Amino acid sequence: MAGHSKWSNIKHRKGRQDAKKGKMFTSISKEIFAAVRSGGDDPASNTKLRLAMNKAKAANMPNDNVERTIKKATGNLDGVTYENITYEGYGPNGVAIFVEALTDNKNRTAAEMRLAFNKNGGNLGETGCVAFMFQRSGYLVVEFEANETDEESLMLAAIESGADDVMSEDEGLEIITEAETFESVRDSLEKEGVTFTEAEVTMLPNVKTKLPVNESEEILRLIDVLEDNDDVQEVYHNLEIIDE
Repeated sequence: MAGHSKWSNIKHRKGRQDAKKGKMFTSISKEIFAAVRSGGDDPASNTKLRLAMNKAKAANMPNDNVERTIKKATGNLDGVTYENITYEGYGPNGVAIFVEALTDNKNRTAAEMRLAFNKNGGNLGETGCVAFMFQRSGYLVVEFEANETDEESLMLAAIESGADDVMSEDEGLEIITEAETFESVRDSLEKEGVTFTEAEVTMLPNVKTKLPVNESEEILRLIDVLEDNDDVQEVYHNLEIIDE
């Protein structure tokens, strides 16, 4: 499986992401709400809720927000129903885009997705047009500076914990797992004292579109527009920004 290599993408978009904390909390709250409605309020038996709560913790979302959302979801509020929908298409320069949305009005969201693609040099496609380029996997980032253990020991610990792939970058390690084994690998490494910069179940591209910075601006603009939509939970793409 091809690596994810987020390092270069992250450094070009870090400031933009930092400005989205409020949107992130709203997105996580909706995810928690939907998870409780579909599987109950016990994270031990509700995997979706457990992952959403872990995401909230990683984002430093206040516990009060999480508890309030769970209470709302168990209160059987009238007229609030969220539906999971995915959208697929291509951005500028042929970059594949896979969008996960959680909406209470799928017609509104579909129209907004189509407008976002059309106005930013992309094309919204049919279901399945890019899904085959992605694989749902566990993804963990370990930065060397945040961990006292040396690189070799970190790699060995990741492999022994059940990771599918471990890639060494200048700043740290990228660890790939199967979606089903993500939690066990993460928990095993945490017991060894490893801390993560990122730890999530995500969609990783099997094939990447590599572009220099100057050719990536259009696609980054489209991704920003999609992420700013209140119904969008995640935007996955196969862009890899390379140094010119």
